[in-house]
Amino acid sequence: MGQQQLLLIVLSVIIVGISVVVGIQTFSSSAAAANQDAVVADLTKMGSDAQGWYRKPAMLGGGGSSFSNTTLTLLGYPTTPTDVAGTYSTSNGDYTITSRSGTDFVIQGVGKEDGDGDGTPVTVDMTVQPNNVIFAVTNR
Repeated sequence: MGQQQLLLIVLSVIIVGISVVVGIQTFSSSAAAANQDAVVADLTKMGSDAQGWYRKPAMLGGGGSSFSNTTLTLLGYPTTPTDVAGTYSTSNGDYTITSRSGTDFVIQGVGKEDGDGDGTPVTVDMTVQPNNVIFAVTNR
């Protein structure tokens, strides 16, 4: 009877250990997915603000139908003064304009979570056009 009880205790410990590992993995993937959703939500708001700025005449402080001189600061998102690229940071991630032209520009959002375990956090690129925004997840 003693060996049977010992076997049940060992089996219970193994089952609890496996359950803990599965729970941790599930939590990690959920945190990364939530971070990706939050980065996309931040980018969507920025894209909407940028389209409004694009439509506002230049003499009223807008883009005057051009994205060529767009900055995050002009869109109302303060950036660090020492940051040359003009990075805006939130608790969800860091956002930087990576390219721009008269008809569109790209904001890259780099999240705080690493979803796939490759050492690179969630990264989402959003191309803003006058009537459209296009998202591309470059790293989960």
